[in-house]
Amino acid sequence: MKLQQLRYLCETANHNMNLSKAAKNLHTSQPAISKQIQLLEEELGVDIFQRNGKRIVRITPPGEQIIKIATRMLRDADNLKRIAQEFTDEAGGTLTIATTHTQARYALPPVIKRFTARYPKVKLTLRQGNPMQISALVSSGEADIAIATEAIEHFQELIMLPCYEWNRCVVVPPKHPLLKLKKLTLEAINQYPIITYDFAFTGRSKINQAFANKGLEPNVVLTAIDSDVIKTYVELGLGVGILANMAFDAGRDVNLKSIDASHLFEPSTTRIGISRNSYIRGYIFDFIEMFAPHLDHAAIQAKLKNYQTEN
Repeated sequence: MKLQQLRYLCETANHNMNLSKAAKNLHTSQPAISKQIQLLEEELGVDIFQRNGKRIVRITPPGEQIIKIATRMLRDADNLKRIAQEFTDEAGGTLTIATTHTQARYALPPVIKRFTARYPKVKLTLRQGNPMQISALVSSGEADIAIATEAIEHFQELIMLPCYEWNRCVVVPPKHPLLKLKKLTLEAINQYPIITYDFAFTGRSKINQAFANKGLEPNVVLTAIDSDVIKTYVELGLGVGILANMAFDAGRDVNLKSIDASHLFEPSTTRIGISRNSYIRGYIFDFIEMFAPHLDHAAIQAKLKNYQTEN
């Protein structure tokens, strides 16, 4: 049994049994992956994948357990490398952050600027997706931390670190009737087509719940994963936008006006998700503290210790 075989195995599972995608991601050939997986199956004496001819169609029950253990073994191997790097190259390494567009575009830039100034030798990578996707990236070991508002709690292997609360605003073109109201209401918003986030993104459930509590059915005519896309279509007059407050910049969004809507919706909490099983290098602790100052090294270690005690 070789680590390379386990890596081929897990990459194939992560790409829904698509050998060509796994091969491309691992910079190898499809036959090479197929051969190594078959050799591993022969060594273990069980089929990890069920096949229809040469095509893999699903994971077998023993295969499910084998892949879980293989994933853990690969992560432990990576942890060994991280521990060694911590002492041989304290200021160098990699940091992969999985996050949403709103966080990457509006919340992270000043933090990343500070971090890269302090750690110029660390290679920083941003992976964007919806909350479920980015949480899965950390769960599988493809990213070091996830920054999102939702979905992290669905991954039991991730520890959630609350960072900050935020709420929403309504964006409209200048001279829009909503700007004349003394106090914005959901009933008033509901008179217009609504443009907001996709169902998987950025506290969308809080928006839905607020309208439902009032017995209202919002006329959502367009959804997007990108705050800037939402603002673009509001500028075109397709509807009113419901955004995260942080996504509106009066200096840049000169063709729009913002109306505070924090009294209409429950606040959402942005969280950082880290794997319970990963070795966290010093500069990752520092990045987290830069993003959320109350999450210093001691606070994170206490969270990890509490989990170990509970389990």
